[in-house]
Amino acid sequence: MTRVIFLIFSLLFFFGGTYAQEGRISDVKIQGVKRTKPSFVKKLVKVKAGSVLDSVALEEDVARLLRLPSVAHAYFQVFPADNNQYNVFYNIEENFTLIPFASVYSSTNDEFAFRVGLQEFNFLGRNITLGGFYQYDVFNSYGAGIRAPYLFGKKWGIELNYQNLTTQEPVFFDNGTADYRYNNTSFEVLALHEFNVRNKISFGGSFFTEDYSYLFGITSPEVPLALVVDKYLYKVLYHYDNIKYFYQYLSGFKSDLNFQYVQSTDERLPEFAIGFNDFAYYLRVGEKGNWASRLRLGISSNIDSPFAPFAVDNNLNIRGVGNTIDRGTAAIVLNTEYRHTLVDKDWFVLQSNVFIDGGSWRNPGGDFSDFGDNQNLRIYPGVGLRFIHKRIFNAIFRIDYGYGITRDSERGVVFGIGQYF
Repeated sequence: MTRVIFLIFSLLFFFGGTYAQEGRISDVKIQGVKRTKPSFVKKLVKVKAGSVLDSVALEEDVARLLRLPSVAHAYFQVFPADNNQYNVFYNIEENFTLIPFASVYSSTNDEFAFRVGLQEFNFLGRNITLGGFYQYDVFNSYGAGIRAPYLFGKKWGIELNYQNLTTQEPVFFDNGTADYRYNNTSFEVLALHEFNVRNKISFGGSFFTEDYSYLFGITSPEVPLALVVDKYLYKVLYHYDNIKYFYQYLSGFKSDLNFQYVQSTDERLPEFAIGFNDFAYYLRVGEKGNWASRLRLGISSNIDSPFAPFAVDNNLNIRGVGNTIDRGTAAIVLNTEYRHTLVDKDWFVLQSNVFIDGGSWRNPGGDFSDFGDNQNLRIYPGVGLRFIHKRIFNAIFRIDYGYGITRDSERGVVFGIGQYF
């Protein structure tokens, strides 16, 4: 109804997307917020007191608000005031943003593994993300980070991350595998910039130390049993988001580009570049359906190394395939699924999904014909469920079962927090 009223005002006072010069804003009010600072919201929105009333700016402001972690839903209202002035109200339904998380999975040697943590996505009421985690996966790991995208105004921010991650990693040889204790200790600094509501960029780098220690399995004279090396990583991330958000339903297109260049202080682990792009498309199907697809294209320096950067893994790309079962220097992965809402209450949603995950990899030191090799191609259809809390940010518990139909395939259950993509 409020949109109809707004359209009437638009037809009377406005032509070509902007109100006539006489139609100006008297006041901007923020309603519905409890933890989010109204001053923070007013800093982000384009519409200000004294400016010309512009329908396009109002729509863009709502689109920006819907992308904030603290916002579950948002809309605007326009009411006439005196002397051809208008009052604008932004109405916000807030998310609960102090989120504990936990994931349980099997490690590379089928032992019990888990990760637990806590994140606040609206620290100080300004949509600053602050959090940390502890992980047990044969070895102990931990990390912490802070992300403040609007620390220096509505366009610039900063992100800091520290991680001490230790895992048992398989290393693949022609005639078998070996297992190494792998430790990565890193400190990362990124600058964040928002061009507009749909286009954002992050850039910066990290200093990290990698420590490889042989545990068991076959050996090779070309691969050391122990190695400690310092590295420098330079990173650029570009995010394009043209998605319309309505609670659990998404429609539109987005793209995420990730490019990294790594310098090494040890010639046995030479410098390399890696880049990949995730293209995602979402389509509403009727009132309760959502079709979602993601295509990942990735390539890195084609170094013949058992430590290739693209992993085939349950939690990254192919549901049901297993935990880090292979590696490559290029990847093509397509995930597509149909999500259907079974139950939709005031705060709770139960959603089912049917999916197909498929992908192929280039072997380390190989060529692009490897993509057609039956040993590299994996296709996994499956089914799953989503348990969604509509008032808690990213409170989506997912469970998927994938069944391989290609050569030497496995099957398995995958748990996680958040939609798979």
